[in-house]
Amino acid sequence: MFRFAHPHILWALLIIPVMVVVLIIIGRMRRHALRRFGNPALLKELMPDRSTTRTAIKSTLFILSVALLILAAARPQFGSKLREERAEGVEMMLVVDVSNSMLAEDFAPNRLERTRYAIDRLFSSLKQDRVGLVVFAGEAKVQLPITTDYRMARSFAKRLSPDLVSVQGTELGQAISLAALSFSQEGDAGRAMILITDGEAHDAVALEAARRAAEQGIRIFAIGIGTPEGAPIRINGEFIKDERDEMVVSRLNEQMLTDIAQATGGAYVRASNAAFGLEEIVAEINKIERGELTSQRFDEYDEQFTWLVAIAFALLLLEALLLDRRNPRLRRFNIFRT
Repeated sequence: MFRFAHPHILWALLIIPVMVVVLIIIGRMRRHALRRFGNPALLKELMPDRSTTRTAIKSTLFILSVALLILAAARPQFGSKLREERAEGVEMMLVVDVSNSMLAEDFAPNRLERTRYAIDRLFSSLKQDRVGLVVFAGEAKVQLPITTDYRMARSFAKRLSPDLVSVQGTELGQAISLAALSFSQEGDAGRAMILITDGEAHDAVALEAARRAAEQGIRIFAIGIGTPEGAPIRINGEFIKDERDEMVVSRLNEQMLTDIAQATGGAYVRASNAAFGLEEIVAEINKIERGELTSQRFDEYDEQFTWLVAIAFALLLLEALLLDRRNPRLRRFNIFRT
């Protein structure tokens, strides 16, 4: 497929016919001036080295050069290519709780909606780091493998929902283990796991999973979303009730999240409606030693403007070397005789 990256620049090609008209007018003015000066046949004898053909060729070369440079500025692109990018950064795997308890409304409008907004802001501010996304409830799933495609990451983050997992609950240990396996296995970049949950479940294996992650050089930074007092959970306008017909209240389990973070040398922050806590977590992650990240980026279009620039400058060089008048020493080799 062929396209111009900046097609609006092609409007500048309208200057080409203007230049042609101007040069024609200048040529006619010169010939008119010469006729006024004397007889054309006599002037031809007096100026044997004058060449109108050379002048026309020089003008043509110059106009072609301008046209090619305008086309190059519009950046013609064709085909595709795969290129390797190198940068320094860290790998961040976000592990997000999407269980029904995240629908509690002690955050406006609810915990999960507030989480989506905060993650979107995080992804939009990143520059060189790799990110990935794991969602969990009663089971864990890799929603987005580790990548530098922030546009795709933001798209996935906006779709966070309890519908992404078929089993409800809060299998925190399984989520940590799966996220630890989802980091890339190459390079020396620092690794950080950002855990966003209300920590409601009392998962006995979560702390052990955190210790295994620490052995792999992974630091866990936990964000507790919710309040210790808790809030009811409303789904489709109806509050969830237990088997005793009492309203279910989801409470934040800060102690477990603190223990998980401390086991890996990370940190724990409690989110609030005023500040979610991601800024503080990212500030801590930025202290981690950054390593070289190598990624393969697929460019749908390959730039072709360099060829046009090279040809344009070659024509300009030829135009500059071509004299307006014939060289008497090279007259017998002249290919521009009128």
